[in-house]
Amino acid sequence: MSSILVSLETGVLTITLSRPDKLNAFNPEMHKSLREALQRATDDAAVRAVLLTGAGRAFCAGQDLSERNVSPGAAPIDLAVSLGSYYNPLVRRLRELPKPVVCAVNGVAAGAGANIALACDLVLAARSASFVQSFSRIGLLPDSGGTFFLPRLVGSARALGLALLGEKLSAEDAAQWGLIWKVVDDAELMKEAVSLAKNLAEGPTKGYGLIKKAFSLSATNTLDAQLDLERDLQRQAGFSEDYREGVTAFKEKRKPVFKGK
Repeated sequence: MSSILVSLETGVLTITLSRPDKLNAFNPEMHKSLREALQRATDDAAVRAVLLTGAGRAFCAGQDLSERNVSPGAAPIDLAVSLGSYYNPLVRRLRELPKPVVCAVNGVAAGAGANIALACDLVLAARSASFVQSFSRIGLLPDSGGTFFLPRLVGSARALGLALLGEKLSAEDAAQWGLIWKVVDDAELMKEAVSLAKNLAEGPTKGYGLIKKAFSLSATNTLDAQLDLERDLQRQAGFSEDYREGVTAFKEKRKPVFKGK
């Protein structure tokens, strides 16, 4: 069986991590399949938004540790190879994808699974879901962007607490702390996530991509550099068909029909 499930409907490419017996933990096959799906999302004009979720009772437990041979006498594992080959490119793809990415966290999101969720643009979580920076429990530090996302989202005090203690953070607390966009009842998660993704798919996706780029670069830009960037990106947005349609629809008092161009 495939390690992920992919479907395209009304402009939304839904990607479901599908190793439920392993809590959707990552192995090389899943990385490869997810990379291909995200490449399709980038290249296919019919894809206007992405929805990422998990099958079963977890979103993603991070790395499948059963594939790590750490028995006495085994050669040390160079984790930089795994990060450089798989996790870092995945996080970069999610952040650089010029279309909005919604993540529906349906259960536990642990380790790299938690940080891959945070790499998405809008994160919704079921009320029973949780987030765990489980790295410290096995002598590691947060990776897959964890040391970047956490302090920016919740501040250094809470970020260090999550990283050092490895305690489970409930979905409700994650929303209250500003780690995620929203928490919803379990039964409503996919309905609301699909509705949100469809709403984004019908929007000015060209502009959404520019918004993602502007916010990403703001993390390291000075104010002067960011003002210049806003000027340059706004020029691109102003030349788009979506901008023309948006202004025309506003003047004509009708709902705009955006095409992502």
